[in-house]
Amino acid sequence: MHAMMESHDVSLLDQERYRLLVDAISDYAIYMLDPSGHVVSWNAGAQRFKGYEAAEILGHHFSRFYTNEDRLDRLPEQAIEAAVAHGHYESEGWRIRKDGTRFWAHAIIDPIWDRNGHLLGFAKVTRDLTERKKAEAELRLSEEKFQLLVNGVSDYALYMLDPDGFVTNWNAGAARIKGYTADEAIGRHFSHFYTDEDQGKGEPERNLDIARRVGRVEREGLRQRNDGTTFWAHVVIDAIRDESGNLIGFAKITRDVTEKVEAQKALTKTREDLFQAQKMEAIGQLTGGIAHDFNNLLMAIMGSLEILRKRMPDDPTLRPLIDNALQGAERGAALTQRMLAFSRRQELNMRPVDVQSLVAGMMDFLERSLRSSMRIETRFPPNLPHVLTDGVQLETALLNLVVNARDAMGEGGTVTISAERHQIGEEGGKLRSGDYLRICVRDTGEGMDPETVARATTPFFTTKGVGKGTGLGLSMVQGLTEQSGGMLSIESVRHEGTAVSLFLPTIDEEDCPKEKAQAPGNGEKLGDRPLIVLAVDDDALVLMNTTLMLEDLGHQVIEAYSGPEALSALRQEDNRIDLVITDHSMPKMTGAQLAAEIATEWPGLPVVLATGYAELPDGSGSHLPRLPKPFSQQQLSEMIGTVTGTRA
Repeated sequence: MHAMMESHDVSLLDQERYRLLVDAISDYAIYMLDPSGHVVSWNAGAQRFKGYEAAEILGHHFSRFYTNEDRLDRLPEQAIEAAVAHGHYESEGWRIRKDGTRFWAHAIIDPIWDRNGHLLGFAKVTRDLTERKKAEAELRLSEEKFQLLVNGVSDYALYMLDPDGFVTNWNAGAARIKGYTADEAIGRHFSHFYTDEDQGKGEPERNLDIARRVGRVEREGLRQRNDGTTFWAHVVIDAIRDESGNLIGFAKITRDVTEKVEAQKALTKTREDLFQAQKMEAIGQLTGGIAHDFNNLLMAIMGSLEILRKRMPDDPTLRPLIDNALQGAERGAALTQRMLAFSRRQELNMRPVDVQSLVAGMMDFLERSLRSSMRIETRFPPNLPHVLTDGVQLETALLNLVVNARDAMGEGGTVTISAERHQIGEEGGKLRSGDYLRICVRDTGEGMDPETVARATTPFFTTKGVGKGTGLGLSMVQGLTEQSGGMLSIESVRHEGTAVSLFLPTIDEEDCPKEKAQAPGNGEKLGDRPLIVLAVDDDALVLMNTTLMLEDLGHQVIEAYSGPEALSALRQEDNRIDLVITDHSMPKMTGAQLAAEIATEWPGLPVVLATGYAELPDGSGSHLPRLPKPFSQQQLSEMIGTVTGTRA
């Protein structure tokens, strides 16, 4: 009997402990229902979740925790029936607190049976999962937003690769840039987007290997679209790992930067062209200045040698020395003309030129300039338009090109001179839009590499060796074409030959201004008697040389070293001076400015400008007769006869 009482006490003690345990739990609502679903017990967790005190809820049906919609759908009754039928019922759904607010609940209902199998009621455990539900909803919303963001990006190809490099997803940007739909791309190995050359070099595998080892790889290169075209891509590949550090795939971002790269190339090319233009302009100014000053020196040398040859005794041992010195000076003069041509400061006689007739007229000379083992051909279609340029200078340019072709071909080969019409559009680069004639001199020689082509027109650059060329031939040709409003172009392939093209603007012969005929005068003729000539030059050597040549021709010379000094001399001579020959480039007052003063105060007095420049800085004096430096006594005499044949 005593043992039975002890056993009963222990059972009561266990039950009390169990009750205290259940009542102490606050994270779970644990309570009992009778067989009909009325609440018969209530713990602290249930009070906290649902807001009811035990006295407020005991005896009430548990359906009051359900929403109206669920009650109308008989979910409380169905839950009890399911628990009885299956021995357990578990569900999630919205439940109602005392204050009417909702919370997301996870509920378990277990039936309780006695030893005889009679239903005593139900044990109900409910957990508030509102925070988890909210977090899941926020996570799902975040994932949806992220997916929408990724799919909405059209400027970047964003997609994932599995650890072996196969595509697992594909966004709209990838479809736009690469040209594959998601169905076409997913499951395909990403190396398919590389060019055949990069695939052959193992570039895709190398990039994945770097990303595996380092975690990230960034590259730029050509990639291939679905239609076979290529584009310049900026690519980033990031390795994706789980919490344990295991590789689960790669995130790949690709951007089409073709326009950016092309723009950068265009900017670089523009900068290089600008630098080259500035360099050539600086060289041109320096070369033109040197040529002008050198012309003055040659003027003194050639003039003095000519006078010396006329006045020295006829000694066969001395005359060859004078002739040799004159030939050297003439070669120097030719060199300065090339320098002036390069610097675009030479005197050009711009006229319509029939290129086919010009080449035909100089064919004998061109053929004699080649070796006997070489031949020359011409290809001219009918009805070619005329070009506006200096015909004599164009002949010299073509001769230069033919001689260059001869030197490039060794012992044998063919030189072809051709011409064709060429239309330049709005994007013509250096040339203005319009009609041009492309004159091409092509050879079958050894050709040039790209570096040599780039330097070919640089002044004084030559591949002919020491003493075999001045390096100004192509520079002179370039100067002529650009001064004529055109352009020079060189195409060459090593061991396959070279083609040099001159682009010159075309012109209708009827549109070219005709040279005005000299009106015959009735005044006094000056060409038949000695003249009084005012010679003006700031260089004493040149002035002395000009005076010697004029006096040797029988004229009287008055010298002046500047424009103001010349005006003073004119006023003192009281209109006795018949002709003024003046240098143009002088300090304080240029020759053109002096001529303008003379035209105002002594109208009708002939003025000749002696200069090595074709362009006058102030734009005046373009109507005046020009005597190019260095000039010979014969040229001086002819110019005097031209300008003083009549005087109004």
